Amino acid sequence: MKAVVLDGYSLNPGLFAEDLSWEALGKLAQVTVFERTAPYQLLERIGNAEAIITNKVVIDRQVMQALPQLKYIGVTATGYNVVDLLAAAEMDVVVTNIPAYGSSSVAQFVFAQILSMIQPVSYYHNKVQSGHWSKAPDFCFYDHAMLELAGLTLGVIGYGAIGQQVAKIARAFDMKVCIYSRSQALELNPGMDYVEMTGLLHCSDFVSVHCPLTSDNAGFIDSQWLAQMKSSAFLINTARGGLVNEKDLADCLINKVIAGAALDVLSEEPPSLDNPLLDLPTCFITPHIAWATTAARKRVMAITVSNFKSFCLGVPVNQVLS
Repeated sequence: MKAVVLDGYSLNPGLFAEDLSWEALGKLAQVTVFERTAPYQLLERIGNAEAIITNKVVIDRQVMQALPQLKYIGVTATGYNVVDLLAAAEMDVVVTNIPAYGSSSVAQFVFAQILSMIQPVSYYHNKVQSGHWSKAPDFCFYDHAMLELAGLTLGVIGYGAIGQQVAKIARAFDMKVCIYSRSQALELNPGMDYVEMTGLLHCSDFVSVHCPLTSDNAGFIDSQWLAQMKSSAFLINTARGGLVNEKDLADCLINKVIAGAALDVLSEEPPSLDNPLLDLPTCFITPHIAWATTAARKRVMAITVSNFKSFCLGVPVNQVLS
């Protein structure tokens, strides 16, 4: 069987001395790996391959119709919105994804974002290096307000694997946790409560978003939604950029409707230089890296190979259906 990896760079950038290898996949099929694939290159590169491995390259109905030999699409991510599932089902193409591979990595990144906003280590490191502490008349130097997490409230929107891990870490910091989820979990730990969205926004000092992007919730974080938050509160989004109306968020940050935002995802990635959030001092943006620890990438690679092996054996696992 022939297989094509369309955008291997994101999973295996080769930046480190001991990075990942596609060797295990190569033992299961004749594999060609491309670092990146532009839309105009797609059909030529797939050729007569029966299997595709993709992360962000879109495989829509038109592409599938042009590839009648295609039998398998492996998505190297949890989200599978890059594939037209209805078309895949009609054409008997198996689609798999990688569920819950990076819950711990993303959850720890949420708190890296929170801590960087309320107790800015890098800010003070730069102050020390620029001589401010050496010139200070006292044993300590601080000119930036800092907060203690204990007793503050974290609102978690979406209570899947990542949301649950974020809530668990919050409790370790002795925070209160409010949770909004379309499907309520069977039980919560002490210090956690289910609330309606409005209640969550009103009570939370931090709101962390962990829900998938759908046609129903695109842009739901808008000016009206943000206006229900405390003026001292912070928004954290490590889910999908399309959940946020970015112009509304920019306006709210400029007008101090909320205190700040930390975003690891944007609606367009990489962002255009005219994105209204890029130059705001109270908006802390990172380049979609919460998922990308070495441990998480290793899990993605291992599950990618396992998914493909199971498909080859005729017993698909982690299959996503329309």
